[in-house]
Amino acid sequence: MHSIADLRKRARQRLPRVVFDFIDGGAGDETALRNNEAAFRRLQLLPRVFRSSRTRELACTLLGQTYAAPFGVTPMGLCNLAWPGTDKALAGACAQAGIPYALSTMASTDIETMATLAPRHLWFQLYVGGDAQMAASLLARALAAGVRTLVLTVDANFPARRLRDRRNGFALPLQASPRMLADLIAHPGWSLATLAAGAPGFANFLVSTGGRTVPIAHMLQSLAQAQIDWSTLEQARAHWPHQLIVKGVMDPQDATRIRDLGADGIVVSNHGGRQWAGVPASIDALPAIRAAVGASFPLLLDSGVRSGDDIVKALVAGADFVLLGRAFLYATAALGAGGAATAIEILRGEVDTALAQLGCDSVAALHERRFFQAPSAESGACE
Repeated sequence: MHSIADLRKRARQRLPRVVFDFIDGGAGDETALRNNEAAFRRLQLLPRVFRSSRTRELACTLLGQTYAAPFGVTPMGLCNLAWPGTDKALAGACAQAGIPYALSTMASTDIETMATLAPRHLWFQLYVGGDAQMAASLLARALAAGVRTLVLTVDANFPARRLRDRRNGFALPLQASPRMLADLIAHPGWSLATLAAGAPGFANFLVSTGGRTVPIAHMLQSLAQAQIDWSTLEQARAHWPHQLIVKGVMDPQDATRIRDLGADGIVVSNHGGRQWAGVPASIDALPAIRAAVGASFPLLLDSGVRSGDDIVKALVAGADFVLLGRAFLYATAALGAGGAATAIEILRGEVDTALAQLGCDSVAALHERRFFQAPSAESGACE
């Protein structure tokens, strides 16, 4: 396996269709999903020559903490669907590699367990649902577990129309139709491993439900009942004493208000194209948000990132840090728990190669690079 694309191909072979489509799919006709990746492919960078880049430094500082590379794992629900133990494998691999792992509210493994695996590198992502008491409980548990970075996701308070999931009859627990049962039998590796480990559920809610699995439809209904407005951010800021990042921002005016209300950073994100097909690519929205919030305000980006080259392009475009999701699920689906470290190594290698080719000796030097623009008929030159 030499690229994230290789891992995705292998994952597609190993996973039942209902599971692969849940990981791989997007909302509606998946225009946003496709545009996220296409937008990166359109960007080209201008290398510089006669620059000393024999040795390169990938480390960077974000929100006062130094990470060994400029990327981490974005929050994702039900990661253990990709392969049993994916949550733990990703957290352990991130801790080993010195990069952050953002645990989702909808994770397959609880906050307390994950905090023991990545005590210095664990972030917690909060969805604000219809139960304010539950949200407060999750915040208290994250704080008690030693989490110091909270990611407040604000772009998923209404259920998305994910057509692949609807056509496949995706639900949790899985409701095996004759077609799905045949597909599970055709993928015995995943099916037997998942049977032995137990079907994944929303682990952070097992205590409040007496250990009963929460159906995914109930979780989506809870999100739809949430009353999210600007007071939500104000309350989160008031109750969370450490770093607070707001995820799911695409509009410059929203970004400046979030900054002014005391957030420590923003993730420019369209939820990986999983919420609505009618949004622009995150990388296309980034420059205007950077211009609005200023050069020093921390901006992260996710959605559509599939390689180290994409990470570098996001940094040049104005991001301070990059988060990836599907890339890591493809990796564990393809290779099991060991795939987590493989994906990190692939991405690190690609970032390092890009730095060398661009003539950069560090990630910080990327901010001096620029994108290529084809000469126009009027100018006859590139800018």
